[in-house]
Amino acid sequence: MFRRLSILFALAVVLAACGPSKPKGEVIVYVAAPLSGWQAEGGQTVVGGVRLMADQLNKSGGLLGYTVRVEAVDDEADSDVAVQVAQKVKAALERGDKVIGVVGHYNSGQTLAAMEVYKDLPIIVITPTASDVSITQKGYKNFFRVNATDAAQGPFDAHYLVEQLGAQRVAVVFADNAYGRGLGKQVADTLRQMGYPPVAEIEIHEGAATQKKAVTAIQKTRPDAVFLAGYETEGYVLLPELRAGGVDVPFLCGDGCFVYAFIDESELAAEGAYVSAITPDTGAVADAAWWKAYQQVEARDPGTYSAAGYSAMHVLAEGVKKAGTFNVTKVEQALHSLDMKSLVGQIRYNAQGDLQNPRIFIFQVKDGAFGQVYPAP
Repeated sequence: MFRRLSILFALAVVLAACGPSKPKGEVIVYVAAPLSGWQAEGGQTVVGGVRLMADQLNKSGGLLGYTVRVEAVDDEADSDVAVQVAQKVKAALERGDKVIGVVGHYNSGQTLAAMEVYKDLPIIVITPTASDVSITQKGYKNFFRVNATDAAQGPFDAHYLVEQLGAQRVAVVFADNAYGRGLGKQVADTLRQMGYPPVAEIEIHEGAATQKKAVTAIQKTRPDAVFLAGYETEGYVLLPELRAGGVDVPFLCGDGCFVYAFIDESELAAEGAYVSAITPDTGAVADAAWWKAYQQVEARDPGTYSAAGYSAMHVLAEGVKKAGTFNVTKVEQALHSLDMKSLVGQIRYNAQGDLQNPRIFIFQVKDGAFGQVYPAP
């Protein structure tokens, strides 16, 4: 009897030793994106992707033995608020919190503003969506992306307009922010190089309630296509007003419109519109098991940028694992030598932290949903 109990006790000790070890502590990853207001949908999809990746890491023993905690913070799509968010991250580091990185920001303008704080902090910053070329031209050592930049998107969109949609007289409309101006210039410059200078280049106010002034200017130029470098808030105002004004030519918007709010708010006017994207659609790259896991973590379906958020967290984790430490300099070095497959595609970085092989996708709104038309699904 005693011998049997001794054997059982010894077995229990062995099993306990083989079980999950106690976490060494906790590391924090902030996710900075608009979580309220007009861009909340896109920001929340990013947060959901990050949370799923962190959940999977924690279930497999954490990151270097540490539990990963995700802190989502709302930058309200406002650059001043983005700086406040960055200062919050800085304060967390100063009080001794083990912050290892930021996934964000969602928009280029807020990313540019916040990086002036982040650049001096011992953390890695990985944006899932900010595409303005100027961000990586500033030489930040701790900044990376999982998305294509406007240096890839702009020329691609210009070629698509001319070579696939047959456009020769394009009206280029752009929002009065870093993203809109940057992407609009890329498209306009490429059209000029191709021998088809824009018939109009029109700047519009971000988030304005009406764009009728722009519609009138576009009508006068009689374009055979309209390109918008703006967010969904510009898209779902401009497009219905164009259609109501009799401008029925092909409409292509940049990745800022690649959220379902663009379709929902544009209603019937959205049908047939084209949208380019700097990351693939989550629904096209995630399998049923991933989808189910996301729903269990978030209690909602993934969105267009859930895969981007998930991949940004995945890249950060792989960089830390490859470095074998949370030391930011060593993680930076590890990320620059990274060669990995992610949900958004192959990840290999150049010296500036941009993808070596960025990909652009084109979607068309069909029956109230984004349908991929390039590359052919």
